[in-house]
Amino acid sequence: MGARSHLFVVSGWRWLWLALVVIVLDQATKQVAVALLDPYQPVPVFPGFNFTLMFNTGAAFSFLAAAGGWQRWLFAAIALGVSIFILMWLRRIPRAEVWLPIALVLILGGALGNLWDRIVLGHVVDFIDLYAGDYRWPAFNVADSAISVGAVMLVIDAFRPQRHR
Repeated sequence: MGARSHLFVVSGWRWLWLALVVIVLDQATKQVAVALLDPYQPVPVFPGFNFTLMFNTGAAFSFLAAAGGWQRWLFAAIALGVSIFILMWLRRIPRAEVWLPIALVLILGGALGNLWDRIVLGHVVDFIDLYAGDYRWPAFNVADSAISVGAVMLVIDAFRPQRHR
């Protein structure tokens, strides 16, 4: 067995397939949204939930969306840096650990899904639109959901007993 394939067996890299699943689901749902939805026109699914196609040039919650274009490359560089950091971290996680590598690959898949949008399209495609009365949560996508779930898992992991590290 080669050194590289050995890493996939003994480290957190064995979970990288899950990042690929996140990327594929994210990109597929974004393509469907772009093909079927008119921009900024809500399509009600049920009360509190619409599909609304939006284009976000900023980061989370449209942070720096109106900054003039330079933010595209800043956020792309941050996503790339985080992705490299996660890959290095995963390499050091023992095979027996499950929770932490899953959290990290969810974040990795989400970061790479949105990175693809930023580089190829110049913006991130968002389409999941939640609201309660007059309060609207910022629109998001599958990648954002994976990042959020992974981040919550990381917080939970921080409070778990340290068995394998």
